[in-house]
Amino acid sequence: QVRVVESGGGLVQAGGSLRLACTASGRTFSGYAMGWFRQAPGKEREFVAAISWDDNTYYADSVKGRFTISRENAKDTLSLQMNSLKAEDTAVYYCAVRQFGHGSISYYYTEYDYWGQGTQVTVSS
Repeated sequence: QVRVVESGGGLVQAGGSLRLACTASGRTFSGYAMGWFRQAPGKEREFVAAISWDDNTYYADSVKGRFTISRENAKDTLSLQMNSLKAEDTAVYYCAVRQFGHGSISYYYTEYDYWGQGTQVTVSS
């Protein structure tokens, strides 16, 4: 059974940093793309960052230069380093795994197959 668990969310002041972590278990994920999405109240889930099977990284324009996604295949873990946080980054952040994409990422949350429960990130201004 596949299980995806996020951690590391919390409350931070604008300009601060947080690091999110995601651990996937139940199978080997090294050949899959993985990503981070977020959802603010009343808004649709949106793409934040993703990493392909061969470690190419992709970012939403709104976080480019501030967030860094990385993975450690040996441990099936995914991280998101978030710096220079803004109030508009406040959302529930979700980790996702794309099993059926031949290792390539997608910007659409509907194309990911496994999800964590989410972790709240709140940035106070």
